Amino acid sequence: MTAPTPRRAVLAAALAAATAATVPAASAASAATAATPKGAGGAGAPGRTVDNRFWYSYGHWRAGTHRGTAAAAGPRPGLRIAVPAGRTEYADPHTGKKGTWEYATWTSPVHRPAVPATEAIASWNALTPAGTWIQTELRPTYTDGVTGPWYVMGRWASGDGDIRRTSVDGQTDGTSTVWTDTLALDGSARTRGLRIGAWQLRLTLHRRPGAPLGPEVRLAGVMASDVPDRFTVPASVPGTARELAVPRYSQEIHTGQYPEYDNGGEAWCSPTSSQMIIEYWGRKPSASALAWVRKEYADPQVCHAARATYDSAYKGCGNWPFNAAYAATYPGLAGVVTRLGSLADVETLIAAGIPVITSQSFREGELTGAGYGTAGHLMTVIGFTATGDVIANDPNSPSNPAVRRVYRRREWENVWLRTKRYHASGKVVSGSGGICYLYAPADPNTTQLRALQAVGVL
Repeated sequence: MTAPTPRRAVLAAALAAATAATVPAASAASAATAATPKGAGGAGAPGRTVDNRFWYSYGHWRAGTHRGTAAAAGPRPGLRIAVPAGRTEYADPHTGKKGTWEYATWTSPVHRPAVPATEAIASWNALTPAGTWIQTELRPTYTDGVTGPWYVMGRWASGDGDIRRTSVDGQTDGTSTVWTDTLALDGSARTRGLRIGAWQLRLTLHRRPGAPLGPEVRLAGVMASDVPDRFTVPASVPGTARELAVPRYSQEIHTGQYPEYDNGGEAWCSPTSSQMIIEYWGRKPSASALAWVRKEYADPQVCHAARATYDSAYKGCGNWPFNAAYAATYPGLAGVVTRLGSLADVETLIAAGIPVITSQSFREGELTGAGYGTAGHLMTVIGFTATGDVIANDPNSPSNPAVRRVYRRREWENVWLRTKRYHASGKVVSGSGGICYLYAPADPNTTQLRALQAVGVL
């Protein structure tokens, strides 16, 4: 099984307590000119509980407020440092190293989600050559008109030679709190009916003083959601059967490898799933990128993915946006974290050739054939059978050939989409509410584009 993690366990307890008394019964072609992202997560449509806003076009990057940054045109537009706004000191809390960095910032326009939210998760895609890194911040404005602080949602670089990739613990204003990668309203705020009614994103790009190259951000945005509290979800009607040819990798064959990256095995479900999809899209780390991995280890690219997604504050590889950002370091790929509303959404994506990495939690016996229970586990949906059952590459398997599983549709959609569940002890804890990673071509074809639009991502 996948081991419970401190962040997920604390968040689960906090959200369960918050609602215990109130539980109710990226495409160049498509983004050539707009200054406001088109994706609305289906917001406003009946039953929708998610609002996505991602900036990724030249027009998007020209909008907002620039302090030393500039929009960069090209096949995949981005945001770069033009003239640094100043210099700053950063003391890395994980290495003790101090350094001076030039920086520039971009602040998004205020976005008012059509779904006033209880949670928000940022995503970003960026190139960070040696000597560069980025910081992503999110500032909420609540529905009572009060604006919260700028919350750090991640300090990120694709490598670990300059800073250690990290979330920032202990951020709260008494109304909302950051739990590693998720900004969530606190219990008292939810009880009072408060929501996140607007937000802004701020990107700070850093480089070594005088360096010719800085980072380039190619996508950034937020998924905001207000998924209702529920122990069960309505059953969906099976759609078209299809199975995608996705590589199979087991996390379990890495048990005990690289304790500095959380020791392999059950802790590596997220990077193992990410690597499967990256390779499905025809990308793979170079031989030089894998040179550090011990020669006797099988599937060294999975070890590489674990190192490239490791969050030094969380002390694990399960930071959701860090996984999406890692996928997007490969040429032509984009990655975001979002929520989907049903297995019908997943079927829409599978029909377009897009596999989906999903987060779910369940007790042993709730998912027939799994043979384990988990407080949080990532697996990859690669298709559906003729009767609508879920075909998943489940990395919690003893070998690569054993990774392909078929799970019962009704059981699977419930453990993925519910927001509340009972722990083995009988305690109420949280579920993921449909969290998933989507990795797809940055310039999707027409079929892929229509599928991403249909599920509300673009």
